[in-house]
Amino acid sequence: MSEIKPKEKTATEDNEEEKDWEAAKAFFDNLKTRVPRPPKPQYAVTIAVSSRTLFNMVAERKIFEDEGVEKYVAFQVEHENDPLKTGPAFPFVKALMNVNTRLRKLYPDSEELFDIVLMTNNHAQVGVRLINSINHYGLTIERFCMTGGKSPIGYLKAYMTNLYLSTTPEKVAEAIEAGIAAATMFMPKQDSDLSDTQLRVAFDGDAVLFSDESEIIVKKHGLDTFFEHEKQFENKPLAQGPLKCFLEALGKLQRKFYAKNERLNCPIRTFLVTARSAASSGARVLKTLRSWGLEIDEALFLAGAPKGPLLQKIRPHIFFDDQMFHIEGANELGTISAHVPYGIGQKYNKGKLIEEPKKKE
Repeated sequence: MSEIKPKEKTATEDNEEEKDWEAAKAFFDNLKTRVPRPPKPQYAVTIAVSSRTLFNMVAERKIFEDEGVEKYVAFQVEHENDPLKTGPAFPFVKALMNVNTRLRKLYPDSEELFDIVLMTNNHAQVGVRLINSINHYGLTIERFCMTGGKSPIGYLKAYMTNLYLSTTPEKVAEAIEAGIAAATMFMPKQDSDLSDTQLRVAFDGDAVLFSDESEIIVKKHGLDTFFEHEKQFENKPLAQGPLKCFLEALGKLQRKFYAKNERLNCPIRTFLVTARSAASSGARVLKTLRSWGLEIDEALFLAGAPKGPLLQKIRPHIFFDDQMFHIEGANELGTISAHVPYGIGQKYNKGKLIEEPKKKE
């Protein structure tokens, strides 16, 4: 897994692109509008969200499944002036916008901001309702990708996506396979009061920020072998996992606040919430982050205890984990959670190997 970078260009191509961007920027700046100009994609932290993560479209989806695409599109057009209800990614997106507001005050000309892209396989006819809903809630989302029933995954790299959020596990798995940080979002079972002034992001460690190297040892050889392995390789950094590049992007923006002496008032806070125990296997994790040049604001080692009650106290806008039973436990207690379908953990449920159905001969 690595952060997506644009292809190398010749000096002439780079110069021409810069001229085009400067002309577009000058044109936008001369318009009389309060809408912030979207940042240049190559400098932005781009978050791609599907329409069903941003908005609650359960009722609309049922029409699609029961009555087909034509009835679905007709319903959306008929109700295009009715704002959609908010979905699981909505608080996260609002928090991203609040961080942008703070960044623009400190760095008026900077392109290093969050850029939110609506990435959906909806048809363009549905776009009017989506636009009206975005404007109704005052969201700053200017870039859309509507693929008319086709998978949008192929466009993620072209949009220089740092994180993709969807409610469809198959699309998320496809994105991760393509080397893009991605997760499947779930609506919590109860509401939770979230911060209006600080973006709070919680990560599991193994198979999320880090590879599943250590988790493989746990699953195949047990905890004692795992503890011995982690002690032996304490000074060898773990390989990166699918969301390391997103933590890296958050850290880049955090440092912009630190540079202005705003560390104690930073609107981004990150949490490591891991089932590891600190004394037996925590050092390698912390040394790995240090070797990457990354900071985590709070590191919480639970030694196998449930994560849900602790996440209730943290109240993150999003919590990433590779194990569905942790996601389910967090959701039950009101935490907005996102499943990262990566690593050996996908073959297990609550510590037991999932038996694959036998193939018919």
